[in-house]
Amino acid sequence: METTPLPHLDVEHHTIPPHARLPNSQATGKPLLIYRSAFRPSGAVTPDAVEAHLQKVGAVVPQWRYGMYPTTHFHSTAHEVLVVVRGRARLCFGGEGNPERVEREVGVGDVVVIPAGVGHRLLEDLGGFEMVGSYMPGCEWDMCYGREGEEDKVRGIKGLGWFGRDPVYGDEGPVLDV
Repeated sequence: METTPLPHLDVEHHTIPPHARLPNSQATGKPLLIYRSAFRPSGAVTPDAVEAHLQKVGAVVPQWRYGMYPTTHFHSTAHEVLVVVRGRARLCFGGEGNPERVEREVGVGDVVVIPAGVGHRLLEDLGGFEMVGSYMPGCEWDMCYGREGEEDKVRGIKGLGWFGRDPVYGDEGPVLDV
């Protein structure tokens, strides 16, 4: 499977402030990253091929194939790496009531790196949307919703390590530069 060469990769960086009970980027000090067309759609972006590539790089372990939950949530125990393998969708990051939220359309080949604590949800499936979801080895993901009683989980986010390798590019890549 073909990846976009790093010098030509378009990467969005978004530092999202806390909102309501969503810690967002403040939890880790790391931005939300969107790698546009990291996997070239002409290169047969299939779930099997994406999973094989991610496993070969070794920075994350693919764990599921699905869309995205339509309810705002975040993870307190793992950073999440999503690769769009089918369709398109509009996603919201940071909480839909947050005036500094990020709403983006994503499509086949896009990679989204969501640091623990960053709220995210599906706004609209624009047709056949599916992703491969991955997490760093040894990390078990949880579901948090920005509700009262999650404060200890939010405090625990600061103890999570960051990526030692870029999930797509290995020893180089955007995740290592933040």
